[in-house]
Formats: sequence, C-alpha cells, structure tokens
Amino acid sequence: MGQILGLHTVIYGVADIAEARAWYSQLLGQQPAVDSNGYVGFRVGDCELGLNPDARSAISRADGVIAYWAVLDIAAQVELLGAMGARQHSDVVDVGKGVLMASFLDPFGNIVGLIEQPRTHPEVSDQ
Repeated sequence: MGQILGLHTVIYGVADIAEARAWYSQLLGQQPAVDSNGYVGFRVGDCELGLNPDARSAISRADGVIAYWAVLDIAAQVELLGAMGARQHSDVVDVGKGVLMASFLDPFGNIVGLIEQPRTHPEVSDQ
C-alpha cells in the first residue's frame, strides 16, 4: 500500500481571489508562486497554501479548507480509504503536469485530501 509522506498543500476557498491574493501576499510577505484567476498558490516552507474560488462551493464544510496529504501511490490510498469506510468526496483528477488529487470524507466529517506528484529521479553520474 501507499505511504503518507506528510502535509503538502492546504487550499482555502475564497469568494474574491483578487482580495485574498493581496491579503495573503501581505501576510506572507511574498508574491504567489502560482497566480491565475482560478488558483493562487504560495510556497510556505515545504508546503503550498492555495487559494481557490471554486473550493468553497465544492466542499460541504463552512470553513472551506482541505489539507492535501502527499502520497507515493494515490491509487493505493484510494483503495485503503475506501476499505476503511471513507466516502469519496472528489474523484482522482489530473490537475496538470501529472499531479493527481482526490479527496475523501472521513467517518467524522473531515475532508482528507490526497496529492501524488510525479516522481523525478535525477541522473546519477559515476564520474
């Protein structure tokens, strides 16, 4: 089975992405690494803070936050969560460049997000 590696991304649902971009830019003291009308992402240490105007309507919780856990094998985690009784909240979706995301509702009503990024292996030289 896959192994959870750690927290990777937290996405906050926002009603006004331009206002949220400005507010979080000021709070974090930096401009976003990813900046579009549909998604704004800030690198914060080893994590990403994402702002998404669609996230608030996509989730059932009023707080509008989904934390995504990095995994090696999203298919294995989907199988495990299903076997543990979690209900699928969003299907596995390739959001671009091979990044796969999905989410589940745990038995307590929390949304558990999964994210698998393509693994890259730098070439190793014997010289």
